[in-house]
Order: sequence, then C-alpha cells, then structure tokens
Amino acid sequence: MGSRGGLQMVNVRTKELSLLNGGFLIVTPLVAVLGTGYYIYYSGVQGCDILNFFVFFALVLFSISIGYHRYFAHRSYRSGPLLRFLCLLFGAGAFQNSALRWASDHRNHHRYVDDPEKDPYSIMMGAFYAHMGWIFYKETPNKTFDNAPDLLKDPLVLWQDRHYILLSALVGFLLPLALGSLFGRPWGGLLWGGFLRIVIAHHVTFCVNSLAHMFGSQPYTKKNSSRDNWGVAFLTYGEGFHNYHHRFPGDYRNGIRWYHWDPSKWLLYVLSLTRMASKLNRIPDELILKARLEVEMQTVHERLQRISEEVRDGIRKSMRPLFPGEARRRGRLSVQQVQSL
Repeated sequence: MGSRGGLQMVNVRTKELSLLNGGFLIVTPLVAVLGTGYYIYYSGVQGCDILNFFVFFALVLFSISIGYHRYFAHRSYRSGPLLRFLCLLFGAGAFQNSALRWASDHRNHHRYVDDPEKDPYSIMMGAFYAHMGWIFYKETPNKTFDNAPDLLKDPLVLWQDRHYILLSALVGFLLPLALGSLFGRPWGGLLWGGFLRIVIAHHVTFCVNSLAHMFGSQPYTKKNSSRDNWGVAFLTYGEGFHNYHHRFPGDYRNGIRWYHWDPSKWLLYVLSLTRMASKLNRIPDELILKARLEVEMQTVHERLQRISEEVRDGIRKSMRPLFPGEARRRGRLSVQQVQSL
C-alpha cells in the first residue's frame, strides 16, 4: 500500500470483479438515457410518467434512509413489524443489496472510516471508488456478518436477504410497469419509474459516500473526512448532514436544526405519532455543544499555529539580507559581519 496525492493506494487487483454488479451499473444508465429518450421522442411525456418516477423514488429512497440506514444499520429508533416490512420491501427496489449486507457494510464504514483496507467505500481510495467503484468488486467470500448479530436474529431481515433478487425485480420493475399500465403507458412506467428512477436514486445515494466526504463543513468532528453538505442533504432526504451523523450515528436525525432539510426525521416523527416507530433517539444538546466547542478550539489552535509559523518565517526573512552591500547600507551589519558573509 502506498500513497499518491493524499490518497491511500490499495492494490484492488487482488479483488475479483463482479460481472453482475458491473453489468447492472453500466446497462441501467444506458437503458435509462437511451430508452427513456426514445420513448419521449415517440410518445412524449405525460404527468403519469413523472408521477410514477416520483412515487417510486420517494418510496425507495425513504426506505433506504429511515429503514436500511437509520434503523437497520444504526438502531436509532424502534420500528414496528409493519414499518420494517415496508422498508425491506421497497428498499429492495433500490438495487443496493439486501438490508443485512447494506447495514453490515455501513457499520464497517463507521467503524473503520477512511481506512482504505477496512472501510468498504473509503474516500481515501478516490472519489470514483467511494462513489461507485467499490461495487464493481465481489463481496468478501464467506462473509460472517459478525458485526450484525441483531440482524441475524430478525426473521424479516433474513427473509428479505433470501429473496432479495425477486423482491428487487418486483419493486424495481414490475410495480412501476403495473402503475404505468393503469394509465395506458406500461413502457413509460417501466422506463420512468423503473430504469430512470433506479439510476438517479443510485447516484443520489452514492453521493453520500463521495461528495459528503469531500465537500462541506466539519462543525462536529475533524477526526474523519465526513462533511455536512446541504446539496447532498436535499437530494437524499436529509442524509447529507454527514459530519454530524459520523459524530453521533445513533441520533435518528441527521439535520438537527429545525431549518435543516431532513424529511426523513420529519417522517419518523410522524410515524412515531402512529406508533409505527417509537423511542426516537436524540443526542442531548449538551453533548452536541461539547462536540462543536471541541472542533472550534481545535480550529483556533490550528490558526494560532499557522500564524505563529508565518510570523517566524517573516522574522527569518527580514533577518536574511539579499546581499551584503544592501545590509551594510541599511546599517544592520558591521563591516566585519559583512566580510564574514
């Protein structure tokens, strides 16, 4: 392992490429762009096509955010069986693996963040690798899921893992096709609610692993590369407040202020009123304030160090004459000192 430009270079040649994953990531964008473009050219765009897209985009992305991420990966609240089932069902339509495998990878990401060997999608391997490159390789053989014993005890999670391919095809393709058929536009449903939605949802979600580790602010911790990124938060229903999330992963919120765009926390609050979700975990304000103060103190210390270094460099430069004659004319050095230079 070496380094280049601040990135840790790991020999990925030892990993085996996944033809299934790679083929899916390559073919779906082609179908989404060319197929949808062709369909629009000959059949136009109707409101039902756009409705199909946004219905399944919302169902799938919320299932990833409040289900795969905030519940199965972090247990930031308690979920009833109906909510778990719906998140597992529609989460499969994201084509981002089963909840068991997704949550296990994500727990490793938090535990080993920025470690190019152990973080599954480490930004230290580069933006493309963190964004989607890591998916082109097969999973570690004989994966034990020893970091997810709670999920191995959940029969719904195991059911989804066993039938993941079938459920993905059902939610990802067949249901959008069926919804489109209700409006007399089955191919529109398949393209808009299926392929196009899958591709956009993929890359929106992948931005959390790439852009939210590259661009944005770090108000809660500087111990890793995570950033709070408003743009990513807007696209992912609140997942972009990533610096806070890495500092306090057990909070059901990612955006903690009332004005933070985090529809996932608002949805969870509404679900708690219906008892489908309960015991929403909130980090105490005192701990949040402590984290912010620690970062601000670290920032002040770094600035003082930088200023001190600049002052020392300035003093050294002012004491170093450009040539002996100039120093002698300015009276800074004696004749003997000049001759000794």
